[in-house]
Amino acid sequence: MVAIQIRDVPDAVREALAAEADSRGQSLQVFLSDVLEREARLARNRAWLKRTRDNPIARIAAEESSADLIRRQRDERTQQILDAVSGSTA
Repeated sequence: MVAIQIRDVPDAVREALAAEADSRGQSLQVFLSDVLEREARLARNRAWLKRTRDNPIARIAAEESSADLIRRQRDERTQQILDAVSGSTA
């Protein structure tokens, strides 16, 4: 683990953070560590969303709702079955 030091934090900000930590029954260090972990998680999520959004396959999939996709695939399967049945009796 590394230590992170933040300089020149205004007194009012430090007091507000300490009060929030106290209201949660946490030390300021534990509270700030949780805040940093949460921000890191959100940053990873945003990066994943950007990669997904930039993926052409994901863009194509997003253009069609799940219900529409299921309906289309059912229709295709039904047509394949009808084609197979009509081909086997001919």
